[in-house]
Amino acid sequence: MKITFEELDIFLQEQFPQGAAYGSLRKLGDGWAEMSLDVDDGHLRPGGTVSGPVMMGLADVTLYAALLSRIGLVPLAVTTNLNINFLRKPAAHAPIWARATMLKVGRTMGVGEVFVYSEGSEDPVAHSTMTYSIPPKKHEN
Repeated sequence: MKITFEELDIFLQEQFPQGAAYGSLRKLGDGWAEMSLDVDDGHLRPGGTVSGPVMMGLADVTLYAALLSRIGLVPLAVTTNLNINFLRKPAAHAPIWARATMLKVGRTMGVGEVFVYSEGSEDPVAHSTMTYSIPPKKHEN
């Protein structure tokens, strides 16, 4: 692993403070991460369920954390593709959490998957696959 939980947590707070709106880091390992989000009324859509964009945001930031565990603190790694399937309705006011796993990390690209869960349920509420672009390393002259 290229970074520690503490290093990534500080990095996200300092360099990506808006990411806190999508969740907070719970666990970090080599090529995987878990994040959670306390759901409130602002996260709900009509019909009393967590909105798709909220689940997408949590999935995206969680995969970003998993990628950084492998490549280090690279702020300009960005999402280039995100596909998500909403599998079942999450509980309206239960926290949601996500576990992201990197499937492949190369020099210029990382591919991973994320499962999103509603606290208290064993079955995932969403599944996402994503591709991240990794910027080239700068060479010192």
